[in-house]
Amino acid sequence: MKLPRGTFDVLPGTVERWQYIEQQLRDISKRYNYKEIRTPIFEETELFKRGVGETTDIVQKEMFMLEKRGKDQLTLRPEGTAAVVRSFVTNKLFGSPNQPTKLFYIGPMFRYERPQAGRFRQLHQYGVEALGSEQPAIDAEVISLAMSIYRSFGLKHLKLVINTLGDNESRAAHRAALVDHFKPVVHELCQDCQNRLETNPLRVLDCKVDRDHPSMATAPSILDYLNPASKAYFDEVLLHLDALGIEYVVDPTLVRGIDYYNHTAFEIMSEAEGFGAITTLCGGGRYNGLVEQIGGPATPGIGFGIGIERLLMALENENVLPAVDDQIDVFIVAQGSDEVEKTATRLLQLMRLEGLVADRDYLGRKFKGQFKAADRLKARYTVILGDEEVERGAAALKNMATGEQTDVPLSAVADTIVAKLKEEAQ
Repeated sequence: MKLPRGTFDVLPGTVERWQYIEQQLRDISKRYNYKEIRTPIFEETELFKRGVGETTDIVQKEMFMLEKRGKDQLTLRPEGTAAVVRSFVTNKLFGSPNQPTKLFYIGPMFRYERPQAGRFRQLHQYGVEALGSEQPAIDAEVISLAMSIYRSFGLKHLKLVINTLGDNESRAAHRAALVDHFKPVVHELCQDCQNRLETNPLRVLDCKVDRDHPSMATAPSILDYLNPASKAYFDEVLLHLDALGIEYVVDPTLVRGIDYYNHTAFEIMSEAEGFGAITTLCGGGRYNGLVEQIGGPATPGIGFGIGIERLLMALENENVLPAVDDQIDVFIVAQGSDEVEKTATRLLQLMRLEGLVADRDYLGRKFKGQFKAADRLKARYTVILGDEEVERGAAALKNMATGEQTDVPLSAVADTIVAKLKEEAQ
């Protein structure tokens, strides 16, 4: 059986890095007072059509739709925001006295696209959603949280790109200007862009096929069509970023590939040498109006998503991958009678109950083979048990780094190892 295309196994020796990253993400989220939420891996297809947008590539080309049984059409989630907002509405979190509702998630997403470096058909994403506030300060907080994550892992070559998509009035004016601009050359654009010009002209600016077409460079800028309220909102977001000491670049051409965005939109990119052609690490923005589309009350929101695979790529590229501690605390080397075997089993369980990472031989190897196994497992200590040790009620405890060996009563082996490890850690 082959591994499905666009997927991968996370094996021991690598999974520890994932665990470390996930724990760091949870720790930073807690500092910002964001609570974890876990939603189903599949949802009703209509949720993504309504939330993400009928004209987006995600909905039109990339969704994994489950075989239809009965009248329900289900889809593996391609992104996290729509699912979180659905849960926010379903569970009436808007009624909580603690507002805004600040949530984060970690889990797999599914997109049927061409696999390439750092992009898979099953991808893993950490995301943040803040629902209930339309203050520019929370936009800055969300961006600050994303930047803090990357910096906490030691990444230095980062670039924050930010734009505003304005409110509905500003977007309508910009939309009309885009249609007028691209109509004379629409026949020169790809079929997707020709369709988008009628349904969602803003998405033309996000096209990867026509990005070098001369019309792109001269396309109307949203910044020229902002009404006073939208401009004031964006200016205040930037003021908060300045107050936080976060550097940024305003890029009027930045367009996120999902329909629900308005006002603030941003991406964090890697500028490290050799990272690759696709430099985006994180993307997000404000989505006022999405909660209403999904059936809830008028509720503003903002969030972002971070791809774990691309984070790992960036860490590897800048040579700051977290070290994997694959040592175990103790390995029991035992050989002899049935009583030796039973003693080894009891002692192993006792050490594990004391919090030690412990193992033993299960292949019937001789002492020499068991010591080799202890070396391969990078055991800090070995406990040596034979008939003689069991008879006198004491085991030989060996420090594998120094070779020092001492006799320890069987009843004190676990406590002795715990004490030695604490002493070494100081």
